Amino acid sequence: MASERDVKKAQKGDKKAFVRIVKDAEEVLYKVANSILQNDEDCADAIQEAILKAYSSITTLRDVRIFKTWMVRIVINCSYEILRKNKKIIPMQEWMEPASPDDRSTFEVKDALKSLEEDLRVPVTLYYLEEWNVREIAEAMEIPEGTVKSRLSRARHKLSQYLGSETERSVQNGRKS
Repeated sequence: MASERDVKKAQKGDKKAFVRIVKDAEEVLYKVANSILQNDEDCADAIQEAILKAYSSITTLRDVRIFKTWMVRIVINCSYEILRKNKKIIPMQEWMEPASPDDRSTFEVKDALKSLEEDLRVPVTLYYLEEWNVREIAEAMEIPEGTVKSRLSRARHKLSQYLGSETERSVQNGRKS
């Protein structure tokens, strides 16, 4: 997790500290960008643009404790900006038949996540894959906590329909809202 000390150093112009705090956030930034864009090249563009924006405006960050949330918000905005510029339908990737049952279940979950609308993929990614709480997601997405909860509920319902009733129980029991 990005240390508050490194964020403060980065705010004072320490480039190495900025690199450290961005490296600490890079995995979640990719997951969020990918949940919106579903294209590695566009994800790279969104993340690169977000890093540039963060670097040029890090001095405006008032609370160093929320650096990662702040970065996620920037990546979300950059990702949506790329979508608007591209104005394209994101095609589903063609997948080869998985080799093992474990690969098959991973494939099915990835495919199910891709079937969700954008506004549902981001909260699901942050909540289940990154283990953020509802408040953190609401702050990052700049929406009310109730909206996050309803989107997670809708997503669970859609995922259970997509994956079948056996999966519904494990999805609902996986984490508490």
